[in-house]
Amino acid sequence: MSDRITAAETLVAAPPAAGSSHVDAGDAGYSKDLKSRHINMIAIGGAIGTGLFLGAGGRLAGAGPSLAIAYAVCGVFAFFVVRALGELVLYRPSSGAFVSYAREFMGEKGAFAAGWLYFLNWATTAVADITAAATYAHFWGMFSDVPQWILALIALAVVLTANLISVKYFGEMEFWFAIIKVGALVAFMLIGIFLVVTQHPVDGHTPGFSTITDSGGTFPVGMLPMLLVIQGVVFAYASVELCGVAAGETKNPEKIMPKAINSIMWRVGLFYVGSVVLLALLLPYTSYSGDESPFVTVMDKLGIPGAAGVMNLVVLTAALSSLNSGLYSTGRILRSMALSGSAPKFTGRMNKGQVPYGGILLTAGFGVLGVGLNYVMPGEAFEIVLNFASIGILGTWGMIMLCSLLFWHRSRDGRVTRPSYQLPWAPYTQIVTLAFLATVVFLMWWGGGVGRTTVMCLPLIAAALVGGWFVVRRRVNDLAQEREDA
Repeated sequence: MSDRITAAETLVAAPPAAGSSHVDAGDAGYSKDLKSRHINMIAIGGAIGTGLFLGAGGRLAGAGPSLAIAYAVCGVFAFFVVRALGELVLYRPSSGAFVSYAREFMGEKGAFAAGWLYFLNWATTAVADITAAATYAHFWGMFSDVPQWILALIALAVVLTANLISVKYFGEMEFWFAIIKVGALVAFMLIGIFLVVTQHPVDGHTPGFSTITDSGGTFPVGMLPMLLVIQGVVFAYASVELCGVAAGETKNPEKIMPKAINSIMWRVGLFYVGSVVLLALLLPYTSYSGDESPFVTVMDKLGIPGAAGVMNLVVLTAALSSLNSGLYSTGRILRSMALSGSAPKFTGRMNKGQVPYGGILLTAGFGVLGVGLNYVMPGEAFEIVLNFASIGILGTWGMIMLCSLLFWHRSRDGRVTRPSYQLPWAPYTQIVTLAFLATVVFLMWWGGGVGRTTVMCLPLIAAALVGGWFVVRRRVNDLAQEREDA
């Protein structure tokens, strides 16, 4: 298959989905090699990441057991977002996902903003992921003398290679990454439940509700710290929307997607909320810190040999999984944009393995910049990019809910037909979710520090989007005219 596909040729190859008159130039040319097990594990992997394995330690130390409430609240809104995307996927599966839906319901300007906000999310997250992977690798003595930037480069090279070969390799890699993460969490929860039930001492503490009540209760430092950690908790749920992007490369998405999306809710309750509750029951919240995984903390206190090394491997896997997902999804999103003129032409190219390598390489290029950042300031690289990734996530989720809201309005006018799989309580669900996302931005500013600096950069991000649109709008209009004439 040629790696140069024109928009007109692609339109011929990509008929509109049933119930939709919209045709997206970026939907043709993909293989349908992702199976049900891949989609299900991608959905799990998207809901479980370093935000739980590593980030929960510092947040638990700062907010206490109330962190479980923050995870539950954010989990509900994450479910609303992915459920809204799922309804749009069932209406019209697309590898361009929410960018394609923004194009249909908000026009090319909306698609441009949605796509580049998503790229901001994953380009900065890629830097955070390779930084995290390099940091975790230093845990083992054999890597302790290897410079952090070299380890970051190796992590990027390994995941990039797998992504460029074919979607099968991505699916298999993500499948096994998810298996490792889920297996580790299940094992920890079984051990934790056993310790609570048997009242087996952990570092001199008797597990149970007394661990919480004797340490100040659910809100030992008040409610404000719980509100301030919500921004980080939202980041922990980043990439739940990945299964919507993957729907464009799977057969029978109408059967696979509802099951995968519906399962996210109980997985969130079980793995996120359940794990944090167990952590709070096992040790006082003051025993945890942001310097290590809270799961490693518990295992160390129990004196289980090798537990720290095993959990460090799991956390490393979570970072590589996130990087893997980011390269995959941005490659598909950028191709959809390139074939409409909103992204550089080379990002629309595909290789013989039906992989949009141009977009993947662009994201990897920002990862290389992250390698340089690790060389210049290895101690600060992670924190710098993490906050900008949060802005990208909030923007992406906001665009998904706006598309869902516009889709609902069009269904009321009879211009589109909603599938049987729907976001419940529309349009109130979309409105409340958008209000929640706006609240998170306010909390970022209110909390001060790096978060406030990031929010103050929003006008610069908006200016960059506006300026970028004026650069590409002529090409976008020319390609739109070609599509009409074809």
